[in-house]
Amino acid sequence: MDLGIKGRRALVCASSKGLGRGCAAALAAEGVHVTMTARGAEALAQAAAELRKAYPDVEIIEVAGDITTPEGRAAALAACPEPDILINNAGGPPPGDFRNWTRDDWIKALNANMLTPIELIKATVDKMIERKFGRIVNITSAAVKAPIDVLGLSNGARSGLTGFVAGLSRKTVRHNVTINALLPGPFDTDRLRGVAAGQAKASGKPAEQILEARKNENPAGRFGTPDEFGAACAFLCSVHAGYITGQNLLLDGGAFPGTM
Repeated sequence: MDLGIKGRRALVCASSKGLGRGCAAALAAEGVHVTMTARGAEALAQAAAELRKAYPDVEIIEVAGDITTPEGRAAALAACPEPDILINNAGGPPPGDFRNWTRDDWIKALNANMLTPIELIKATVDKMIERKFGRIVNITSAAVKAPIDVLGLSNGARSGLTGFVAGLSRKTVRHNVTINALLPGPFDTDRLRGVAAGQAKASGKPAEQILEARKNENPAGRFGTPDEFGAACAFLCSVHAGYITGQNLLLDGGAFPGTM
């Protein structure tokens, strides 16, 4: 299927590895010019070089910096001032017990996983409306739908973003600008392994044992891959997805047990 976005420009946050990189690669494969951001300059440079080699006909720009800071956002928007596609993504806050979290911990989580996406939407959505095309995808978490107790910081911040988008997305769709969220369940990423390491420390069990148990508990019997996550993201960014907005799409291998 031709997704109809060849030649468009995308800003993909936190895209040096994991799900963000999967999205950047899927968009580049469709002929989209991609600006990639990440805090780690070395990993970002390597990821950008790999995409340039794989997709020589598209422009790949890399911007090292922290997208959760005003300076990081300014640098990213200077490199890609009028994206047609915005993929909001930032590393999730650490797991733990809410009794141990300070106000500063909460502010940091809200800044990274709620306020930063809102700032980037604010900076780009009006130009999308003027051009009569825009696709915004927020990478949140399956915890938005089924909260995970040790990820309370993430549960709260990402649910706040979801509530904000629920209203805005109904206003922009008339102009062919959609805003949706992808809710990843267990994917084979550094984030998943980091959470398992924390659980291992608390329980005394080996991290690999925890990962294997979680894999076997999933109806799919495996973890998801960044490539299949990227494919779902690319479709939401396509010309065929203009009637989908304000939605929160689970990609979890069937882990959520509900009907809706």
